[in-house]
Amino acid sequence: MTTPTLTTEQIWRAVAAERISLHDLLDSLSEAQWNHQSLCADWRIRDVVAHVVLSAQPSTAAILIGLVRAGGNLHTMIRDTAIRHAATSTTTQLLDELRATVPARATALGSTPADRLMDLLVHGQDIAIPLGIPRDIPIDAARVSLDRICAAGTFGIRETLARQRLIATDTEWAAGGGLPVRAPIGELLLLATGRSRP
Repeated sequence: MTTPTLTTEQIWRAVAAERISLHDLLDSLSEAQWNHQSLCADWRIRDVVAHVVLSAQPSTAAILIGLVRAGGNLHTMIRDTAIRHAATSTTTQLLDELRATVPARATALGSTPADRLMDLLVHGQDIAIPLGIPRDIPIDAARVSLDRICAAGTFGIRETLARQRLIATDTEWAAGGGLPVRAPIGELLLLATGRSRP
């Protein structure tokens, strides 16, 4: 594993760039595409967008209320709040809300700017891949995101790295002690977050 290649300021700028890019992609979609199934099993494209909007404006009170409604299950809370927000918002409203998040620099308790960047990179692919739309993952942003996942131990990454050694083919980045898996770092990010298999 390498050290992050971006400063905090650069990470926030990358977050803003991803939000703008995602907005532009979504603005070109038809209503049918907005209702298309995303890579996330329980979410349509519009539900993913609702999640991205909500995560940019974290409210401790709203999170606590959502957790109570979800019986204390964080993943259920994240899923259900996104679905509820998408169900009560028009496509235009979601687009406007996403655009309004571009300058936002808020993080939920226990998370970091790198988490916001990783979330946008991965959810951008959750939207683009099922629609067959190419969407680049910037190399430096992917490195920062993978370093954050490894440091936080999210997505079962410790178990993954016990089985596999992830080796980027387009930049200097590697982690793990298992069988080597070589791929561009954007693909390794999708593998680490359960979006693809080696």
